[in-house]
Amino acid sequence: MTQFHEPRVTAVLGPTNTGKTHLAIERMLGHSSGMIGFPLRLLARENYDRVVKLKGAGQVALITGEEKIAPPNARYFCCTVESMPVDRVCAFLAVDEIQLCADPERGHIFTDRLLHARGSEETMFLGADTLRPVLRSLVPEAEIVSRPRFSTLSYAGPQKITRLPPRSAVVAFSAAEVYAAAELMRRRRGGTAVVLGALSPRTRNAQVGMFEAGEVDHRVATDAIGMGLNLSLDHVAFARLSKFDGRGPRRLTPAEIGQIAGRAGRHMSDGTFGTTAEAGTLEAEMVEAVENHRFDPLRHVFWRNRNLDFSAPRALLRSLERAPPTPQLLRARDADDFLALQTLSGDEKVARLARAPAAVRLLWEVCQIPDFRKTLTDHHTAMLRRIYGFLMENDGRVGADWVSGHIGRLDRSDGDIDQLIARIAHVRTWTYITHRGDWFDDAAHWQERTRAIEDKLSDALHERLTQRFVDRRAAILVRRLRAGAELIGAIRNNGEVLVEGEFVGRLEGFRFLLDSSIDPDAAKPVFTAARRALGREIPLRLKALEDDNDGSFALVEDRITWRGAALGHLTPGETALGPRVTPLASEFLDGRARERVRLRLARWLERHVKAQLRPLFKLQAAALDGAARGLLFQLVEALGTLPRQRVAEQVGGLGKADRKALAELGVRLGAASVFVPSLLKPKPMQLRARLWCLKARKEMPQLPPLDSPSFRPGRGCGEALCLALGYRRLLRQGAPPLAVRADVLERAAQAAHKASSKGSLGPGSGLAKLADLAGCTAEDLETLLSGLRFRRLTGGAGASYAPRKAAPDAKRPRRQKTESDSPFAVLRDLVADDAVANRPTGDRRAGARPNGASTAGDKTTADKRRRRKARSKTANETRNESKL
Repeated sequence: MTQFHEPRVTAVLGPTNTGKTHLAIERMLGHSSGMIGFPLRLLARENYDRVVKLKGAGQVALITGEEKIAPPNARYFCCTVESMPVDRVCAFLAVDEIQLCADPERGHIFTDRLLHARGSEETMFLGADTLRPVLRSLVPEAEIVSRPRFSTLSYAGPQKITRLPPRSAVVAFSAAEVYAAAELMRRRRGGTAVVLGALSPRTRNAQVGMFEAGEVDHRVATDAIGMGLNLSLDHVAFARLSKFDGRGPRRLTPAEIGQIAGRAGRHMSDGTFGTTAEAGTLEAEMVEAVENHRFDPLRHVFWRNRNLDFSAPRALLRSLERAPPTPQLLRARDADDFLALQTLSGDEKVARLARAPAAVRLLWEVCQIPDFRKTLTDHHTAMLRRIYGFLMENDGRVGADWVSGHIGRLDRSDGDIDQLIARIAHVRTWTYITHRGDWFDDAAHWQERTRAIEDKLSDALHERLTQRFVDRRAAILVRRLRAGAELIGAIRNNGEVLVEGEFVGRLEGFRFLLDSSIDPDAAKPVFTAARRALGREIPLRLKALEDDNDGSFALVEDRITWRGAALGHLTPGETALGPRVTPLASEFLDGRARERVRLRLARWLERHVKAQLRPLFKLQAAALDGAARGLLFQLVEALGTLPRQRVAEQVGGLGKADRKALAELGVRLGAASVFVPSLLKPKPMQLRARLWCLKARKEMPQLPPLDSPSFRPGRGCGEALCLALGYRRLLRQGAPPLAVRADVLERAAQAAHKASSKGSLGPGSGLAKLADLAGCTAEDLETLLSGLRFRRLTGGAGASYAPRKAAPDAKRPRRQKTESDSPFAVLRDLVADDAVANRPTGDRRAGARPNGASTAGDKTTADKRRRRKARSKTANETRNESKL
């Protein structure tokens, strides 16, 4: 006679890291068939993959709300607790994390499995020891087995998030907190993996894969990591000690902290837990409870009636609201499916359709379609109403075109992290719907379509998470630095710096410029790695600088560059022609190396300035005395251009030999200016302006094209800067200033006085040619003529100008009236004549007689004509100076 044995019921209770899940899988595989319910889809998938490796894909099924892999001959089933096909007979049945019976939202489902789900040969419940009293009361036949933790869990106290040890996890309780912590970890530690409950298995596995492969040393996660996920963690840090439980914020219980903290340490490896500095410290009582795994036992679990009345929607609602039969059971909160049923039962169309028990049962199945977005909005309710309408009016099938439109709108991978997560949550709802095979004509097609979209969105989400929260370069360098390994650095010909094969920045001269894509807050480890890797390169580069030829250097604005890289900048010296050089700051140069750079740049700068402004250095070195020496000193100080009236005394004191020497030195004594024509070229002009601004400690203003004959100087371009450029700044009341190049002003003065020698200067007597010569407008032309001592005679389009009369000089003999009105009379007042070297203008001061009187030296009439001709020849060149 065969002896009958009651199915064995075992409860394996204990803290995390006690091998409970491993034991259950071993027991299941020892039976001919089995089923395990896990609290998370991620966990179900993880253990499905594990069992497939042991038994082969043909014998293992995966059943979750959104994913079903069910081979025809499958013997072992890995499921979420909600999706367990409990009507299927299996020799072994287990439920993991059974203490979730006390969860306000999902607890009634776990309680239902605790009370009613059984294996034909063995049943096993896995969970925390806190459930022991309730379990003894509700399942008295269960054999309770306690399992101690394999390793020690100890409290490490609060730590700054940026100083957490490697292989740490930071636990937060909202997506915003997770993002904030992950951003900080990226900036300071190179990056982190991110695990959220809303991630698809594909995204979660990709993120965990980075952590397991050592690409990142840290992980930021929600409390989902406390639900049995296998993580290689050494430390768990709580970023907050409270959470929102669906109704309001509340303090974490010791049991909840123990469940999450227990993820630290695996098998025989000890683990630690603590808080971030912002979260504060844990109370001593809580620390003791967590370290010793002693928590207050549960007294109640949540329950919902499973014997439902499908006679009518209202009857179904009443049966769902039925009170629990025992004190240990509490009626569950109104779940999403109950709220959806409550809403739809009040709809007139739904009430008309849901009259028979089968229709009410179908309505309940539709209401159980989850809203993975957790919004329970009118949109979700409207979708449920539409699906129910299809099923009732379309032969039990959902409209293919309608489904295609909704799914098609989700097939896009653009957007940020939150948008992708929301899209994945929405497509998960459609995946759940398509796995109701009896609702579609071609369920396999829609399942493949939604799965492909979820995979596409998951890959995009992993990419966004990695882009936002992982700096691979910094992560690699941090690990190498921590390990004390020698870093391999290289510099490409274009200056790009590679450390361990990763582009980290650019070396310009001796300055390391961090790659702009690296967050400045994350720059410290990169700079440290670059400094170590480039330690050998800098001395070689310094030697190359010293040995390179002058053609490799250039002056760009106020900076000296070497092969295109800025090495130093100019600072004021004792004179404008002697600026100093200061090397740019570099973390790679010590004091001695900086001085070597400075000396090389200073030698080049000295040669460069002397080559560009050679005429000024010739003037500086000229061996002249007296008035000539004073004139040259002022001319060099002004960088090559002076108004003639400013040095009239020195010019008047020049002798014939002085004038000849100045001409040989390239100095022109013009009617309006004393200047060096060879310096009136763009490059010397630019350099002179730069040196003047440097000496005057002024910003270099925007300059016009330096080949322009004239321009309107702006506010930053005063008279001294115009002279340094080689221009004369002319003023006229009520008009903007005009700067005219010194040589152009001389030619303009000569042309104006030549044209006016026959009368007034008007439209028909050379005004247009004069404007073209000076490169100025009609308004500026009047400023030019005013500077040349012309006055306006008539207005309008036919304006004409005439020279102003020179004021009589009381110290000089009066001229004859007939000659005082002549435009050439002003020539007698010139203090210099650069065109006639053999007749200094000092003759007048030595007793020269008025024009028309004879002297003892005039032997013949021909001598008189020769002197008159000579004076006439110089009139056009010198008259403007006396008028200025």
